[in-house]
Amino acid sequence: MGSMDLEEVGNGNGNGLPRLPRMGGKGKYRRMDAEVNEEEAEGEVLETGWSRGSESRTYVFACAVFASLNNVLLGYDVGVMSGCILFIKKDLNITEVQQEVLVGCLSIVSLLGSLAGGRTSDAIGRKWTMGLAAIVFQTGAAIMAFAPSFRVLMIGRLLAGVGIGFGVMIAPVYIAEISPAVARGSLTSFPEIFINIGILLGYISNYAFSGLSEHISWRIMLGVGILPSVFIGFALFVIPESPRWLVMQKRVDEARSVLTKVSESNGDAEQRLAEIEQAASVTGAEGYRGKAVWRELLRPSPAVRRMLITGFGIQCFQQVTGIDATVYYSPTIFRDAGIESDSKLLAATVAVGFTKTIFILIAILLIDRVGRKPLLYVSTIGMTICLFGLGLALSLLKHELVSTKLGIGVAILSVCGNVAFFSVGMGPVCWVLSTEIFPLKLRAQATALGAVGNRVCSGLVAMSFLSVCRILSVAGTFLIFSLFSAVSVVFIYKCVPETKGKTLEQIEVLFQDGVEWKRGEVELGDVEHLVQRN
Repeated sequence: MGSMDLEEVGNGNGNGLPRLPRMGGKGKYRRMDAEVNEEEAEGEVLETGWSRGSESRTYVFACAVFASLNNVLLGYDVGVMSGCILFIKKDLNITEVQQEVLVGCLSIVSLLGSLAGGRTSDAIGRKWTMGLAAIVFQTGAAIMAFAPSFRVLMIGRLLAGVGIGFGVMIAPVYIAEISPAVARGSLTSFPEIFINIGILLGYISNYAFSGLSEHISWRIMLGVGILPSVFIGFALFVIPESPRWLVMQKRVDEARSVLTKVSESNGDAEQRLAEIEQAASVTGAEGYRGKAVWRELLRPSPAVRRMLITGFGIQCFQQVTGIDATVYYSPTIFRDAGIESDSKLLAATVAVGFTKTIFILIAILLIDRVGRKPLLYVSTIGMTICLFGLGLALSLLKHELVSTKLGIGVAILSVCGNVAFFSVGMGPVCWVLSTEIFPLKLRAQATALGAVGNRVCSGLVAMSFLSVCRILSVAGTFLIFSLFSAVSVVFIYKCVPETKGKTLEQIEVLFQDGVEWKRGEVELGDVEHLVQRN
């Protein structure tokens, strides 16, 4: 970049993003990954005997858990529908096309919630948008449980989809904005953990109620999903509002109060508040409302364009590799492999649910230690191998080149391997990155735009899976998924930066410059390439 002061970044290179403040004294700049002072890390010791750091970490953890409860509803719906569809088909006599529409429409309709969620969260706050998401979803779930016909069932499904759209985009945004940089990756992965817990609960519900009559079983399976609303209602009175949203609303004293609770010391809280105020002021956050935000997203500067490519691209690749098809239609996959009994099919899906949940927990332990990009590499390469293996095994079974027993074993192993690799990387990291890379003025609505891409791809895959399988076979469909997964490896190398351990404000610097982004570097490193030479 040559000899340049950090304050020239953004205007000097024509990227259109505002300048970030100096990070140190005259002629000196603080390392972006500088270690936290040991005394600060220890935190203040309170009269109770607990350290301030310990209490703040517990409080942030609790906020992340409560904020993620909506995602249990999404996961439960995804998991339970894979079994419900077997009984709905018999009870309401629906066609194959109606099955696809019923399963896939939720993802398509959820884009309405995601699009509205960005602006809604900017208007009423992150916290109350979560409450709105729960109300809309629970209304839809209740209608589905008591639906006397396919038409009424679809009305409930559409409402549930809008609620899911709200919940999917707002939880990671809220957690990212309240979490300290050192733990942001792990905490922002919580929504994905709770989605997996919901999927597992849905699978277990399928198996538990599968012995009831066809008319009653699927209604109870769907109705059980209403129970988490009690906990979500309680959560709204426990968690605080996002401090970054409060600053955007000029409610600085309230933001300071929240940051004091989630920071390890008063000094740390004041430093974070200063960074947020600086980000809000230099981006003119108060002027970016409604049309102005969307105008910048639809006609982006080079820096914002790089952010959109990364955020939107990773969201789409998460779904076009077929994870929702694997989860929604796992009974269909296992039936194609040779399992015939409904109870055995549902038992096999429980194994998939357990695998998915266990490996998402592993990802939480690694994401802030190993980093985002290495996990994405492991995830996408592993998914490519498993998807190819599944397609190959089903193809050999179809042509009777392997025994049924061996084919079933390979199919179950490949499906479990695919969801395991997905959960250790693409699942959680996708949402972490989407909330990290955008500047404060654009974060909510840009994240909503990424969620729209995610839901559209999910819906298209879910709504076309059975039809494509009829044309190409289940084996051929998964071979195509493996090709998309292989392409995602290249995308990650070229377009995804490493953001581990950096504040949200610091991450903007990388996209303002763009040199490292173009080279596909794994590490952000120092900001020395942005500053004047000594």
